[in-house]
This record gives sequence, structure tokens and C-alpha cells, in this order.
Amino acid sequence: MDTHAEPEQTRHDAIAAGPPIRQLFRDVIADRLPGRRPRQAAMMFDAGIDPCWDDRSFLGDFYNEILHQDTCQPATADGLVLLAALAVDDRIPARHRFQAVDLLFRAATVAERRLAETWPATPRHADPDSEVRARSAVQARTPDLLTRWSAECPAVRLALAGLAVVFPTDRTLTALTPRLQTFTHQHPQGTDIGDYVRFVLVLAAQDNDRILTVTEKLTDAYWTGTTRGVPTRARALHLLGQMLAKVGAGLTRPRTGQ
Repeated sequence: MDTHAEPEQTRHDAIAAGPPIRQLFRDVIADRLPGRRPRQAAMMFDAGIDPCWDDRSFLGDFYNEILHQDTCQPATADGLVLLAALAVDDRIPARHRFQAVDLLFRAATVAERRLAETWPATPRHADPDSEVRARSAVQARTPDLLTRWSAECPAVRLALAGLAVVFPTDRTLTALTPRLQTFTHQHPQGTDIGDYVRFVLVLAAQDNDRILTVTEKLTDAYWTGTTRGVPTRARALHLLGQMLAKVGAGLTRPRTGQ
């Protein structure tokens, strides 16, 4: 994904040549969460290691242990603490910080995105109590994540922008327009990044009629749509999740030799 990375991108990418990701995650969590840790941390600290694990399979198992197949479970909220710690540590490569923020976004929006997919039926395997707890856990950590904006590479900023409109405040909404100007200048409408950034700005304006209009326009043209009876916010977050996955694909795909 070409986001015209700023100089710090080189520093972030260089970290990718470091130790295996399980060891790196363990070191970061040990430093940032020295006390009692959620049960998902056992995948990093237990002596036994799955002999089939390489970096990719470990990551898949670890992320699925926290957000199981895009559904929240009773332990999900606790596990999100691990993702938040990984997302703010510069030892973690940019593509993995992106994944951590993306998973925080997905945990916070799972109820609305699933509602949009299954409307008018109730989403299967829904756990409303766990979904509320997960959303609250992400909301509590979002301010700290957003304070990293100026230090982050462009790709992670895209994920942070999505998180910012999930939990809008007068301060964050006002800040989004100038913070995203570089993206709008470099990525025209009709490109994946350009459309994503412009849609984030539409959501930030909080004009429900305009959000509905743009959501329908984009889903009619490019993306998987949802039933018109679905609440507008759920439809919009369902679309935003698709767009974030697409713009992040280039960053989260390991490069040759890494």
C-alpha cells in the first residue's frame, strides 16, 4: 500500500527484521503489563510452543483467541488490553500495529457490523454483554492511541482515523480534517485510500442524511451493500470495515524475505 510514507516509516519497517513475532510480542507485553495479564497472554508466555507455529500461524491463532471469528466472547474485553499495548509500542512493526488497531476497531463495531449483515434477523452467536464490554474497553483506550498520531506512519494513521469516528468527540472530529488533508491531496476520489479517507470525513461531519447518501453511493458502486432498513450507523460502519480491510491489505501482507 503506497501511502507516501514519511521518514519514520523506514524506522518502523526496519524493526520487521527483528526477533520472531511471538518473542517480540512477549517482550513488549512483559514490559507494558508486568502484573496480572489476561488469559490470552498465555500464548506468548507458556513454555509449550505449538510446533506448527510460524509467525503467520501464531498471529492467526493469537488474534482469533481475542476476537474469535469476528465475534465477542466473555474474555474478549480483557484480551483487547494486549492489542492496545502492542499498538502503542514502536518495537512492533507498522503492519502489526495496524492489525492491532484494526482489531480494536472490529471489536468495537462488531455488534453494528453484524446487525448490518443479518438484518432483520438477529446475528448468530451474538453475545450482547460481551460486545458492550469490548466496546467500552476500546473506548477507554482510544484517547491514548490517538495521541500517537504525529509519531505514527501514514498507514497506521488510516486505522486510527477509523477508530476516531467510532468514538467521536468534539476534539477528535475537529482534528480529523487537517490531519487527513495530506491523504486527500495525495489520493484522489476513486482510489481505495482516497475513498476511505473521504468517507471518514463524511462520518466525522455527523450529517445522517449525507452519511446515508454516501454509504449507498459507495456500496452500489464498489462494496458489499446492506439492506436499506438497517440503521444508518450500522450500514456506515459495515462499509467502513470493508474499506479499512482493503486499504490495510498492502501493509499487513508480509514482504518477501520478512
